[in-house]
Amino acid sequence: MMRAAMWLKAAAGALGALAALGSAAGEAGAQVDPRGPAGYAGIAFVDARPVGELGTYFDQGFGAQLHGAIPLEISGRLLLRGDLGFLVYGYEHKRVCFGAPVGCRIEADLTTTNNIFFGGIGPELLLATGAVQPYLNVSWGFSYFATTSSLGGSADWGDFAHTTNYDDATFAWRVGGGVRIRLTSGRTPVALDVGMERHQNGLANFLTEGDIVDNPDGSITVTPHRAEANLTTLRIGVTVGIPHKERRHRPRRGGWR
Repeated sequence: MMRAAMWLKAAAGALGALAALGSAAGEAGAQVDPRGPAGYAGIAFVDARPVGELGTYFDQGFGAQLHGAIPLEISGRLLLRGDLGFLVYGYEHKRVCFGAPVGCRIEADLTTTNNIFFGGIGPELLLATGAVQPYLNVSWGFSYFATTSSLGGSADWGDFAHTTNYDDATFAWRVGGGVRIRLTSGRTPVALDVGMERHQNGLANFLTEGDIVDNPDGSITVTPHRAEANLTTLRIGVTVGIPHKERRHRPRRGGWR
C-alpha cells in the first residue's frame, strides 16, 4: 500500500504539472485552430490487474504510460497512435552489510523490483469530436518482463550497482478505449484522458516477490514462472494538443526568383 501511495503521489504531481503547462499554453494561444491540433501527446498513471492464470502470482501493479498520436486523414477521426509504458508488480527492500573488511560499519540498501515494460503502435478511432471524445484503439508491439536488483547507500539517493536478475520478452497486442474530456481550448488544448486496455502478452517467463533466494555461500537461487501473462489496465492522465507549425514568409533577397 505504501508503494502504491508513492506511485499515486508521483503520478499526480506529474499530471498536475503537465496540465498546468498545457493550460498556460492554451490561454496564451486562445485562438482555436480550425484544422485542429497537429497531434497529441500525453502521460497517464496506470493501475494494472492480472487476468486469469497470472492472478495466482500477483494481485496488482502500478506504473506510468506515455502516448502520442497524429491524424491520418483530414477529419482527424483516424489517428496513428504510439504508446510506451512500464509497470511495477513486485518490490523487495532490505539492508545489507558490505563484505570484509568493511562489514556492517557501512550498510547498503538492496532493492529488487519486478517490472513490465511495454510499447506498441496502431490506429486510434475517434467516435465523436468536440469537447467529449470517446475513442477506440488497438496496437501491436512488445512486452518486456524484467526483475532487477540495485544497491545504494542507505543515506544516498542514487544507486551504484545494478543487475538484471531475470528477463523475457514477448510479442504483444493491446486493445482498448477511453474518453478525452476537454479542459481548455486554444491552439494547445488540454484534456482529461481516462481509458482501459487489455494487454495480450501470451506466454511469458517472469519472477515475482520471493523468487530470488540468497544462499549462505553468497550465491542465489532463482525460481522463474511461465504462464499466460495477460493484464487489464486502467489509466487516468492528461493529453495536450500539439499546435501546427506556423509558416513565416521571409522576404526574398537578391538572386534567382
